[in-house]
Amino acid sequence: MRKPSYFVSQGLQGFLRNGVMSVASVAVLMACLVVLGCFALLVVDIDLNLENLGLMNEIVAFVDYDLTEEEIVAVEEKIRAIDYVDEDSVERITAAEGLESMKEKAGEYAYLYEEYEDDNPLTDSFKISNIDSEYVEDVVYSLQHIEGIRKVRNQLDLASTIESFKNGVMIVFVWFLAVLLIVSIFVIINTIKLSVYSRKEEIEVMRYIGATGMFISMPFVCEGVVIGIVASLPAFFITTALYSYTVSSMADQLTMLVFVEVGDIGPALFLAFLGIGVLTGVVGSTISLSRYIRS
Repeated sequence: MRKPSYFVSQGLQGFLRNGVMSVASVAVLMACLVVLGCFALLVVDIDLNLENLGLMNEIVAFVDYDLTEEEIVAVEEKIRAIDYVDEDSVERITAAEGLESMKEKAGEYAYLYEEYEDDNPLTDSFKISNIDSEYVEDVVYSLQHIEGIRKVRNQLDLASTIESFKNGVMIVFVWFLAVLLIVSIFVIINTIKLSVYSRKEEIEVMRYIGATGMFISMPFVCEGVVIGIVASLPAFFITTALYSYTVSSMADQLTMLVFVEVGDIGPALFLAFLGIGVLTGVVGSTISLSRYIRS
């Protein structure tokens, strides 16, 4: 029984022997992985912003400007009594707290809000969260009919738009992935086919002396694995570099959005690239072998 290192070395030799076809296999699979990674990061960012902003199940009700403390407390009691509203999910935000929150979000431009500290233009508000999306409109309707509430902010429509955009991205992503994976497998099949053809006489000799199908096949499978690994490594670095550059370019313009850190998702993305690359290489080489070695 040969050691695994023998099959690995044979796979490497086959990879180098095929030259242009090996490069083509790596390039196509690498492009597939880059597209996969970019779409995956986009979907993660969309989910992260939906979760952080609470767009799907959060309502903010602003009270009138001239309400006394007793009247504000009465409004709060009416809000807590609305159907589908959990009393523990109602949070009062004072005008001062609202202004402080705006200053924190403004970052280096927080000084622009300092002039409003003595004459705060904001009013107290109530944030209602953890509402089932199917009851949001009912809760909004009830809030609009409470005396003392001047405005109700409901971003369900925006959330639905973002959710639809994410679903569209997923559909495009799946189609791109399917097409690119099929092309990658096809190119790998032809690459392994060249290896099989170049070693046709050697394979015939091995069959003649009784070599098993696994012994004959393993070098070609290892060659497919090598293609997958070689493609996945640069694909990972290209994807993370593109993502980091894009985020740094957009961060100043889209301060209201949150982007996932590369360091948080990097290990999982790297393992995913490596797994998909190796799996694609194995599938491509297996299909090629089933057609030519067993014939």
